[in-house]
Amino acid sequence: MAAARRRKRPGAAVAAVLCAVMTAGLYGCADSGPAEPAPTPAPTTPPQQERSPFTGLPARPGPVLAVKIDNVAPARPHTGLGAADLVYVEQVEAGQTRLLAVYSGELPDRIGPVRSARESDIELLRQFGRPALAYSGSHSGLKPMLRAAPLYALPPEAAGDAYVRDRRRPAPHNLYLLPSRVLEAAPKAEHAKDVGFRFGPAPEGGRSVNEHTVRFPAARYTFTWSAAERGWRVAMDGAPARTTDGGPLQATTVVVQHVTIRPSKFSDYLGSVSPYTETVGTGTAVVLRDGRAHEARWSRPTAESGTAFTTPAGAPLNFAPGRTWFVLAPNG
Repeated sequence: MAAARRRKRPGAAVAAVLCAVMTAGLYGCADSGPAEPAPTPAPTTPPQQERSPFTGLPARPGPVLAVKIDNVAPARPHTGLGAADLVYVEQVEAGQTRLLAVYSGELPDRIGPVRSARESDIELLRQFGRPALAYSGSHSGLKPMLRAAPLYALPPEAAGDAYVRDRRRPAPHNLYLLPSRVLEAAPKAEHAKDVGFRFGPAPEGGRSVNEHTVRFPAARYTFTWSAAERGWRVAMDGAPARTTDGGPLQATTVVVQHVTIRPSKFSDYLGSVSPYTETVGTGTAVVLRDGRAHEARWSRPTAESGTAFTTPAGAPLNFAPGRTWFVLAPNG
């Protein structure tokens, strides 16, 4: 066995020499010249940061949550309203107004006080796909319409553990929403998507404005420009608006959207007819941004369409990146 092993060693040595010769023949020797440099890797493009289609700011869009919020005097100050991406001001019975706050990227711990939905909310929310809608109740005739609408209707009876009462405040202005819990009841709520808004540099022109007031039959909103804060301070009925968790309310862009407001087929328990705010169609608007007011036009061809805002010449009118308030003001 030892002799057999010794006979194999010369063969192994020859094979090693032949391998070295073949390698030198194929690839050259160490003194045949410098080796080719390794190829330079192609430059990589950094991934584009996601931006919210609602604010134009860096964000990872999440499910859309709309909350109907009371705002008569006993309901103030609000909670969680300053975190909303979008706030819509809608006329309700007796010339008062109510707010529809839309959230996506950022959710506060608590939102409220929460109040009842209106028929107009169904049309307004169609442009968001199928969002979640939190509200405290509705007219009995409206309930089947809300159930049939392309949204997740989430009043307390559908998501009881998502609502709490604040006993320190008078009813019915003391019902609050826990948004993380309510979204557990709508796990398939559609994420934020493009609804027509454009963000970027301000259009040319416009007029310098320090303050702008919008009046409803029994409510008044004033927006005052703060150059230091780069935003519009919000006042309701002559008093500065603030939140319990975020201080003074302000918006980066304010859109005064002139719309048709007509009677609906519903009324409240006192017999006052509920207004219907039409948000499909075309009309005029005033866009407040960067301390200036710009005349604009709005267009929303169908309920499923987003709402486009343009200059009178037809060019897209950019909003300032940030939170936007839409005041759905009556025509005329």
